[in-house]
Amino acid sequence: MLNQEEVVELRARARRGEGIRALAQALGVSRNTVRRYLRGARAGERKKAKRRSKLDDFKDYLVERIGAARPEWIPATVLCREISELGYLGKLTTVKSCVRQFKPVPGAEPLIRFETAAGRQLQADFVVFRRREPLLAFVATLGFSRASFVRFTIDERADTVIACLRAAYEFFGGVPAEILFDNAKSVVLGRDAYGPGLHRFHPKLLDLANSHGFVPRLCRPYRAKTKGKVERFNRFLRASFYVPLASRLKSAGLIVDVDTANLEVARWLAEVANVRCHGTTGRQPIELLHEERTALLPLPLTIATASGPIPSDWPLPAESLQHPLSVYAELLALR
Repeated sequence: MLNQEEVVELRARARRGEGIRALAQALGVSRNTVRRYLRGARAGERKKAKRRSKLDDFKDYLVERIGAARPEWIPATVLCREISELGYLGKLTTVKSCVRQFKPVPGAEPLIRFETAAGRQLQADFVVFRRREPLLAFVATLGFSRASFVRFTIDERADTVIACLRAAYEFFGGVPAEILFDNAKSVVLGRDAYGPGLHRFHPKLLDLANSHGFVPRLCRPYRAKTKGKVERFNRFLRASFYVPLASRLKSAGLIVDVDTANLEVARWLAEVANVRCHGTTGRQPIELLHEERTALLPLPLTIATASGPIPSDWPLPAESLQHPLSVYAELLALR
C-alpha cells in the first residue's frame, strides 16, 4: 500500500517515461501494484480480498462428479441436492452458475405440446440404458397429472410389458381410458393391418385391454414426440436419476443392475420426481394425481397385489448384487 506522496511520485515518474519494472524496484512494490495505482487506485487503498463463497469447499466434488458422468450430464439440481447432504448451505443458483461452464450446449428442438383431460391418457415407453448386459426402463406418465412410474427390466418382451402395465396401474390407483405406445413388436404385430388406423395389436396386450377397459393407441411412426410427456420424463429420468447413480457406482468399479435400480428409483419417484414442481403444470405430479384418480377406471379385483411397484423400504436382494450390500450402502447412502 502506498501513501499519497508515493502515489504522486509514482504517477509523475511514469509520465516522464519510467517503466513499470523500474518504478516497482524504486518504490519496493510489485509490478502489479504499480499497474493498479497507475490505473487509478487511491492512496492507502488495499486490494480487496476475494470474498469466500459457500461453494468453495464443494467445487472439487462438483468437478469430480461432472467428470465421472461424462459424456452424460448431471443437472445442477441433482448436484445441489448431493452437496447439501454434505453440508452445503448456499443456493441452487450458485451451483448453476458454477457448473454452467462445464455443460455442453444442446441444439434447440421444436416444442409441440397438447393437454389431456384427467384420466384420459397414459403414455408408455421403454428407455434403453445398456444393450450389453441389458438394462431398460419401462416408463409410464399420466397425461394430466404428469405422475410417473418406472420399472427397470432386462427386456421389453410382451410379458414384460404386461407385468409393467399392471404394476403401473396399481401404482397410480386406477386405469386410464387409453394408453399411447410406440410401435414396438411387443405392442403391435402389424400397423394398419386391417386398414388405416386399424392395427393388429399383440394378443396379450389386447387381453389386458379387455380385462382393464383401456384402449391401446399408437403414436405416428418416426414421431416419438407424439408422446412428448413421457419422452420429456425419459430425459429427466436419465439426467436426474440414472447418470448420477451410474457414475457413483462406476467410480467404485460397479454397474447399475436391475435390483439396485428398482430399489433406488422407487425412492427417487417418491422423494424427487413426483413431488417436484412440474415446469408445465406448475404443481406437484403427486398433488394432481390425487385429483386424477377420481377419473381413472377402477382396478380389476383379480390383480395380484404382488405386481405393484417396489416399496422404498424393501430390502435389496443380496443374491443378485455384484458386491456385498455394505458396498452399495456406503456408495448410495441407503437409508
